[in-house]
Amino acid sequence: MLPLEVRKYKREARRLGISLAELLRRSLRTILPADDSKPWMRYAGMIETGDPCASQKVDDVVYGPASNISRGE
Repeated sequence: MLPLEVRKYKREARRLGISLAELLRRSLRTILPADDSKPWMRYAGMIETGDPCASQKVDDVVYGPASNISRGE
């Protein structure tokens, strides 16, 4: 990517409140076909919580608050 493009993409990611990596993932998702051998993968990574720290709290969501004990918190 050219520096001018990178700046433009970063500005758009900032406007959307997401990382540049997430902006690129979303963009690629619109042009690449889904893998028909794994139909469930179509939904992987598509859930938005609105919480910018959600990725750091995934254990709480998946396993419940008791998972904090196993992490030493």
